[in-house]
Amino acid sequence: MKKILVLIFILSLTINSNAQTNLTSRDSINVFYDSLFNTLKLDYLYKSEVNWTALESETRDNLNQFSDFKSSLAQTTVLFDKIKATHCQLFYNDTIYTATYNGPTEKDFSEQWIKKYVTNPSFEVKVLDNNYGYILMPSMNFEDVSPENISKIAQPMYDQIAKIKSNNKLKGWIIDLRFNSGGHVYPMLLALYDFLGNNTVWGELNIKRTITSTISLNNGKYLQNKEVKYSINPAGKLLDKSKIAIITNIGTGSSGEITAIAFKERKNTIFIGENTNGLTTTNDKRDLPFELYMALTTGYDCDRSGKFYKTIVPDILVSKQDNFDNLLLDKNIQEAIKWMNKK
Repeated sequence: MKKILVLIFILSLTINSNAQTNLTSRDSINVFYDSLFNTLKLDYLYKSEVNWTALESETRDNLNQFSDFKSSLAQTTVLFDKIKATHCQLFYNDTIYTATYNGPTEKDFSEQWIKKYVTNPSFEVKVLDNNYGYILMPSMNFEDVSPENISKIAQPMYDQIAKIKSNNKLKGWIIDLRFNSGGHVYPMLLALYDFLGNNTVWGELNIKRTITSTISLNNGKYLQNKEVKYSINPAGKLLDKSKIAIITNIGTGSSGEITAIAFKERKNTIFIGENTNGLTTTNDKRDLPFELYMALTTGYDCDRSGKFYKTIVPDILVSKQDNFDNLLLDKNIQEAIKWMNKK
């Protein structure tokens, strides 16, 4: 298990047989890389730091070694390495091309974490010791990002939380992001709406660290620059004043980090665990020829006040002291409970 996780969201797409035939020609290689370079030069966050003339010339020379389109896509890894595009991904059929992987490996995690990770953890919500709500918010990888599908995914998670909220008087809640390495942030934040309330929760900065996009929640709606994108049907009172402990580790990345960032500047909130992975840049989908597409890094993630975090540093450091067999013996959760019981 050399790569314990890949900090990207994994989607699938089908390329029809006609397109598959077209992808075998030299012309297809040229058409594709023309489009890829145009996309990168137009919107890549660090575009001004790249010598595009030299890089494109070098890439064209390297592409001469490939006789078919599919094999030529291996050059995108070299290209991403050259421009330090560590958060960009290119999607072709069931294959994802990224920069050379330098992320966490098995040695960076506890045995308990690995044991839980291989089970492909799903969303969980429960009550611990009759006093503390516990939510495990994992990665969420899927292709359909229509408003209907986002609501379909987010609403049941929200409802589970709301049920426990209405049936228990709790001292606080623990939100566990240790298995959240990325994916789509929309259902994550909608499911956690009660804790975030009607507020701006995160945003995007450009290369000059100026805000270009603001994300807010309001009455169960997920808004980008005040435009409603997705929604759930909320129920009951908000929990935006409740005590919240956010647990992170080196595996928390991308949209997992955005979820953590959404709780920055929130009162009665503490961060426990390890530094996050550091994929705190915003990716946006870009379509490319032959039904390929890429996740293109276009900005920096920021909190509700506009602050950028290269990585999220916990208030209380806990490393490799996980216990998913008995959460009450988990050192992160013990620290959260200790904090919640302080007056």
